[in-house]
Amino acid sequence: MAGAGLTGDPEATGVSGQGRQPRSGAPVVSAAMVPRWVEVHRLAVAGREPVIAREAGQQVAGVWLRRSRFADVVALAAATLTLGPDADALYALGWGRAATGHPRPALASYEQALRLFREVGDRAHEAATLSSIGIVHNELGDRQQALTYYEQALSIQREIGKRAGEWTILNNIGHVYDELGDRQQALTYYRQALAISREAGDRAVEAVILNNIGHVYDGLGDRQRALTCYRQALPIRQEVGDRAGEAATHNNIGAVYNGLGDRQQAVTYYRQALTIAREVGDRAGEAATLNNIGAVYDGLGDLQQALTYYRQALPIQQEVGDRAGEAATHNNIGLVYDGLGDLHQALAYYQQPLPVSREVGDRAGEAVNLHNIGAAYVGLGELRQALTYYRQALPIQQEVGDRAHEATTLNNIGAVYDRFGELHQALAYYRQALPIAREVGNRVGEAVCRNNIAMIHWARGDLDRAIAELEIVVDLERQVGHPDLESDTGMLEQALQERVTARKRSNHHVRLPRWWPLPSRLAPWFRRGSDR
Repeated sequence: MAGAGLTGDPEATGVSGQGRQPRSGAPVVSAAMVPRWVEVHRLAVAGREPVIAREAGQQVAGVWLRRSRFADVVALAAATLTLGPDADALYALGWGRAATGHPRPALASYEQALRLFREVGDRAHEAATLSSIGIVHNELGDRQQALTYYEQALSIQREIGKRAGEWTILNNIGHVYDELGDRQQALTYYRQALAISREAGDRAVEAVILNNIGHVYDGLGDRQRALTCYRQALPIRQEVGDRAGEAATHNNIGAVYNGLGDRQQAVTYYRQALTIAREVGDRAGEAATLNNIGAVYDGLGDLQQALTYYRQALPIQQEVGDRAGEAATHNNIGLVYDGLGDLHQALAYYQQPLPVSREVGDRAGEAVNLHNIGAAYVGLGELRQALTYYRQALPIQQEVGDRAHEATTLNNIGAVYDRFGELHQALAYYRQALPIAREVGNRVGEAVCRNNIAMIHWARGDLDRAIAELEIVVDLERQVGHPDLESDTGMLEQALQERVTARKRSNHHVRLPRWWPLPSRLAPWFRRGSDR
């Protein structure tokens, strides 16, 4: 039931964690001056002074967006827009709506901003808005539409010769391919972006791209190369004073160590990320890191401590309007109750985020919710109901390219049929899951699949095949130090003895399929790119 550590999402630019800077020549307001600017904005709106309101709103939004005050930005931009259309306010409104889990209204705001930028011939901001629209489509799972908008933005950036904008779009295209599971293509785009950033001597940008390349290697299972990239990014972020980016990289290094099973080291890095997130006032980043720490304690079996961290994250996510993060935390709390044996409470928490995941277009999160609801029904003995939810989760996982969780669900569907006694159907699903588990490098998952296949062969009296699979199971479990190693070694010895003595298996062994629990899905790490 262990919660999974976060591998760290690639850093997209243009929305949700990265917006445009104020127009050239506009002073950048300090955090200390925000209350004055808020009052200026209030008075300007009340006095129907659109020029002052727009300037003040733009300055305040720039600070609030960096501090994850997305709901406040939505209210601020909406007030500005009472004085008439304004491209910057519409852009900020789109950003705030996207960050608070309202992608469709965000698209509407961006489309209006795009029209206004085009009317005045502002090509740079037209490209920025196209990029932001692309990011929302990507988050909705419409990858091809996202690529269409990114390509339009890239064409404009190259036309106007804005190299910084070019690397931004290349980075975002890489992000799409990463999410599609085409990691080699993702690396191609990220490396192009990296070359441009180094050519321009933009160290902050270089750190962003190194972080994203690290994310790809992590996804490929090459955690040492991922660590190398993250460790190259970290001192650059410290050098340029990018504290929020530094927190993100600490978070990602922690995720790698968690994936390597070094949970104490993971906690060390997560705590450093948490300290920085609090220091810079990034509430969304703080909540994501609290969630990650909770997942580590979940993996260590300290469920009460995990629950403590998840419950700290939840009100922050509610405060900043991070609906996708809130849904993920409900899911994780459900996993804790699942581990505590309170399946009815677990089911209640799993069911809460499902409509939110659907509303915000989080297809991967929806699949996790569906799978976990299915798993709870298995625990409650309602296998037909479990199968219904697993079958809803599977095509979504295939659609979004979530190969690791696809293997898990295939195995667990097989286990349901196994329990029904439909061994041929069960074996078909186990055999679909096995190559995927091997492809993604999940040795524990591979061992689970092979064990289940071995038990079916044993049930059919084919001891040679059963023994061949069990030998691999024992070897895999020895490699990862799995707690079932001793019992499975004993099972292998029993099968060998039975083959020698030709005793009937039914007198000596009771077979049950092994479930392959799906790790929790955490709130995506706050996406942050460098300033444009």
